[in-house]
Amino acid sequence: MNWSPGLPLLLIATALATAAAHAQTPVTLPPGPGLKLVETHCTSCHGLDFITKQPRGKGTAFWAGSVAKMIDTHGAEIPPDDAKAIVAYLGRTFG
Repeated sequence: MNWSPGLPLLLIATALATAAAHAQTPVTLPPGPGLKLVETHCTSCHGLDFITKQPRGKGTAFWAGSVAKMIDTHGAEIPPDDAKAIVAYLGRTFG
């Protein structure tokens, strides 16, 4: 490959254009009971896009397992009643 003086600039410009193309718009979740708890507890460790990228249609049991994993494995401090409301919201919304 021939390296020309302009090649590094082209590579930088390409990288910046690629990054801009992949920039994410802010994620919002549909309203409903439990949304505020999701926004409060879940976003203390990750973005809402983490939730929207999960497989759809797996039901409430999937979300119960996911929330339990966040608590048991990752140390999320979510009170039991809040966890139940979060699971119910996620199951209804993304079930």
